Amino acid sequence: MSKKAAIIKGDGVGPELVDAMIAVTRAAGTNVEFIPCEAGATWWEAQGGDSLIPQQTWDLLEKTDACFKGPTTTPGGAGSPKSVAVSIRQKFNLYANVRPTRTFPNTAKPLGDVNFVCVREGTEGLYIGEEIKLTDDVYIAIRKITRTNSSLIARYAFEEAKRRGWKRVVPIHKSNILKLTCGTFLEEVEKVHQNYPDMEVWEYHIDNIAQQLIKNPQLFNESILLSTNLFMDVISEECSALVGSIGLIYSANIGDSYAMFEPAHGSAPKYAGQDKVNPVATILAGAWMLDYLGEKEQAKAIFDATESVISEGKHVTYDMGGSAKLSEMSDAIIAKLE
Repeated sequence: MSKKAAIIKGDGVGPELVDAMIAVTRAAGTNVEFIPCEAGATWWEAQGGDSLIPQQTWDLLEKTDACFKGPTTTPGGAGSPKSVAVSIRQKFNLYANVRPTRTFPNTAKPLGDVNFVCVREGTEGLYIGEEIKLTDDVYIAIRKITRTNSSLIARYAFEEAKRRGWKRVVPIHKSNILKLTCGTFLEEVEKVHQNYPDMEVWEYHIDNIAQQLIKNPQLFNESILLSTNLFMDVISEECSALVGSIGLIYSANIGDSYAMFEPAHGSAPKYAGQDKVNPVATILAGAWMLDYLGEKEQAKAIFDATESVISEGKHVTYDMGGSAKLSEMSDAIIAKLE
């Protein structure tokens, strides 16, 4: 029986990127059934309500084996709904937000070659969205850290290092200031570390690693960078600059029984419909979803074809120094698969 994946095309450049991803996966011979559904700011602006995700989409997510989400726009301001990604992560306890970050051949390498994985706790921290007005002058935000999810994300990080044959996990924190929340996170990392005695653990303060990633990024090659929700949101964005374009960063949100795959970048509404943006992050996130759903060969074929197109440099988008359109780059990847 074929696996089923819910497909959220998203906002801005999302629909054209997701269409390209689907075309590439079909060229690779996927048997996954893609089922489209609505979510995001475009849907919400038309329909209203207190969520960016309609009930029909929630019902579909419950019945599918995985979800693919194109980039979505999250409205700002008091009273607006929480983001699509945060909502789905919290509903399905997709505690591991994972961004492999490596330089591709023949691309800009601002500070040299890098190869590491950013692992971010995806369900708690400041992203629970609990803010309180105490007075007209004082507002506070709650940072929720649990031992349960700190342990889960630590275990994921060590397992990811083991899968890759790497020997180092780098927990990022600010426990000298956030003594309870970061302190608890670090305690759970250390407990999990005891089950992986051959692994090294390098602790870094958030401000120090932000500097070290610019000063000497190769120090962290073949490492898993691990942190809480907001800290790793920021650090993983800094890391994406090291590979020359966030358009190359694919990501997954993984729990114990469900996963959601997405490009790491936003919806770039100013480029919507221009056939312009880099499709690599979306295509490789789609390939990763196929791998998760058991189609290892098809996934590897997509990764190999994409890397080949990037290496040749003839059909790459503006952010990679080329002049190809989104569709021209995805067509070049499809040509390699066929």
